[in-house]
Amino acid sequence: MEEITLTYVVVRIWDERCLVLPVTYFLEKPFQNWTRTSSDILGTVFLYVDYGLPVERLREHLTHLLVDHPKWDGRVASIQVTDAKENCKELRVLLSSSSSGFSWDLRVEMREKLIDFINREYPDSFPKVRLRSEDTPETLPT
Repeated sequence: MEEITLTYVVVRIWDERCLVLPVTYFLEKPFQNWTRTSSDILGTVFLYVDYGLPVERLREHLTHLLVDHPKWDGRVASIQVTDAKENCKELRVLLSSSSSGFSWDLRVEMREKLIDFINREYPDSFPKVRLRSEDTPETLPT
């Protein structure tokens, strides 16, 4: 919060701009206070990969990336398969940080490094579009 008056509240948002809200906004709508008792936060990264990707290897690599990482608070680091779609599986990477700023930076960095790892170690593991011809039951190359 930047400023609180009887008629409005000024909130500094993530990109350094100021958002001016009437006090009635807070009276009429529920809101979340992420820092009332602590600024600890969980952040999520979603990856969409081919069914052939070994998730356990990705988990091991995430653990390797996070050891002694200054923006990870050591509480939570996991990768779970959270959905099975027609062309891919959805992976949720859950990471903990001591602040929302650290969480953003950590999520962006881990997304980039996990994608690089998949490209390097399992280059055919991103979703593919598979076409089937009624005359040819085999999967055609993309």
